[in-house]
Amino acid sequence: MYDIFAKLIEERGITMYRVAKETKIAQATLIDWKNGKYTPKLDKLQRIAEYFGVSVDYLMGKEKPVTDDDELNEYLEELRTRPEMRMLFKLSKGATKEDVEQAVKIIEALRK
Repeated sequence: MYDIFAKLIEERGITMYRVAKETKIAQATLIDWKNGKYTPKLDKLQRIAEYFGVSVDYLMGKEKPVTDDDELNEYLEELRTRPEMRMLFKLSKGATKEDVEQAVKIIEALRK
């Protein structure tokens, strides 16, 4: 189960410290999980799953991710052609399609 967590961290280019801080889960808890001394309880697994936009079942290795990476990548590629969106991509690592769409709406509203 920790290996899936580690993969999510690596894919999104973030640190365990950031996950701990943003989920309000002690970094020591995550380190103990990494070292096999602890398995997070359901409430912590839920916070971690929500943080990464996956289900608890996915985090536990029971299912594939619910996000469609191909669809998101296609959408991001379309946006990459717009010069005003370059900064958005620097900020959007690990963002869901909905996060990106919301950011685009905000940026477009600011441009008006």
